[in-house]
Amino acid sequence: MTSPARTDSASTRRLAIWLPLVLFGGLFALFIHGLMRPASNNVVSAFVGNPLPQFALPPAAADRPGLATSAFHQGKPKLLNIFASWCVPCAAEAPQLAALSQAGVEIDGVAIHDRRDDLTRFLANNGNPYTAIGRDDERVVQIAIGSSGVPETYVIDGRGVIRYQHIGEIRADDVPKLIALLKEAQS
Repeated sequence: MTSPARTDSASTRRLAIWLPLVLFGGLFALFIHGLMRPASNNVVSAFVGNPLPQFALPPAAADRPGLATSAFHQGKPKLLNIFASWCVPCAAEAPQLAALSQAGVEIDGVAIHDRRDDLTRFLANNGNPYTAIGRDDERVVQIAIGSSGVPETYVIDGRGVIRYQHIGEIRADDVPKLIALLKEAQS
């Protein structure tokens, strides 16, 4: 006959063996469930529909002027691209920015926490589609417009109002959408 103490310790050992496996199985099931339901990439910014904050940034590149809020009050919609030379996705979106520029889209940039030499090398390697590039070493403008990282791109109408925020790199299939949003922003 088995004593009650031995039965309890055997049950405890079996539980100690199976409990981690059951917990792992449950976590794995949650992981698979998350993969099966793709997350929405649409982030609604609280800044869309609001005017750009007042700013005046010094030039980030030797061959381009700095950037100020007044550049976005000239009646023509533009893109505002937040980028950095140290940002790998920023380099990946360079061909799309070039395509937008070739399509007649005016693009202004804000270089985040960048050194002039690094930025010059980045633009030489990846192209320079920017009309103006402001230097935002303290990320003041980036934070003021609701940007949390690089790259991010904004459609700004001709009155300086943010109409759309694109988070992450611009991909080839985003180019027609951005052109359409810029056309919408003309009205």
